[in-house]
Amino acid sequence: MVAAGAALADEVGLASFTMGLLAERVGVRTPSLYKHVGGQDDLTRRIAVLALNEAADAVGGAIQGYAGRDALAAAARAFRAFVLAHPGRYAATIGMEPTGPDDPLATAGGRLLDSFTAVLRGYDIPEPAVDHALRTLRSLCHGFATLQAGNAFQWSADIDESFEWLIGFADRGLRGV
Repeated sequence: MVAAGAALADEVGLASFTMGLLAERVGVRTPSLYKHVGGQDDLTRRIAVLALNEAADAVGGAIQGYAGRDALAAAARAFRAFVLAHPGRYAATIGMEPTGPDDPLATAGGRLLDSFTAVLRGYDIPEPAVDHALRTLRSLCHGFATLQAGNAFQWSADIDESFEWLIGFADRGLRGV
């Protein structure tokens, strides 16, 4: 049910996703969905966990064997590709708060954070600055990918060139910490 919901959210957008639409898609009556999930909020939460785990797998796999700028570029490209391929499920992760340390949402989010933390090991960043560096990377990658997914880059400059410029900008900034 979660995979079908995630696929539908990617297709129609999270804002347009409803339990009724999902029931129609999977060929059941809406009340039947409640045998599997506790409602729309529960399903959205489960989609967020799925998305964070998938993003963590993509980023973690992409950075294997790389360090420094190469790891940064691999992580940023993998994250961007994930968001562009799965905009609805990624949207489910935004603003979703874990209920505690054992919440699957916290575990999945921690896995993604660990991948970006591994990228930072290739830079000489003092421990007190690591959180700031992580927030900066998240802002850059999230911002670019969600703007692109929303078709917000409608001027003539090549989007891929702009993204490579962002990676270089981040690399220079991280080397300067």
